[in-house]
Amino acid sequence: MPRYTPEQLVKRNASIWTDIQIILAPIQFLFFVAGVMTTLLFANNLIDIRYFYWVSIAILFKTLFFALLFITGMFFEKEVFNKWVYSKEFLWEDIGSTIAAFFHLLYFFLAYFGASNEVLIMDAFLAYFTYVINALQYLVRIILEKLNERKLRIDGQI
Repeated sequence: MPRYTPEQLVKRNASIWTDIQIILAPIQFLFFVAGVMTTLLFANNLIDIRYFYWVSIAILFKTLFFALLFITGMFFEKEVFNKWVYSKEFLWEDIGSTIAAFFHLLYFFLAYFGASNEVLIMDAFLAYFTYVINALQYLVRIILEKLNERKLRIDGQI
């Protein structure tokens, strides 16, 4: 089920926000990998607990890039679908992003209120897990849209 009309597809392909997302998404993925590795090392006691702040630093940078992608995604949605967020075409991706953002931000809320390292590690893993689910959702949609775009080009609609 395609979410872009031919007119929206032209807007998407011409949008600077598409290019920005293409650049930022792999960088966010690198922060994700670094964060998961750091958190796994601490969860398995492979790094001295005195250096736990690295878990927080990793999720901080991951959260900042997540927020940056969400914000640039809002500009993209506004340009292509004329709605800042939760457009019907991107509803499930936006809901997934909101859930993932909740768990990323929850980490800092829990840390501020003195949660144990074990609780923080569990939340970090939840944040990373929700990111993976959301990223997979985006990847499936991208594949489907590329197939649809190819079909529209063959049919001469774009």
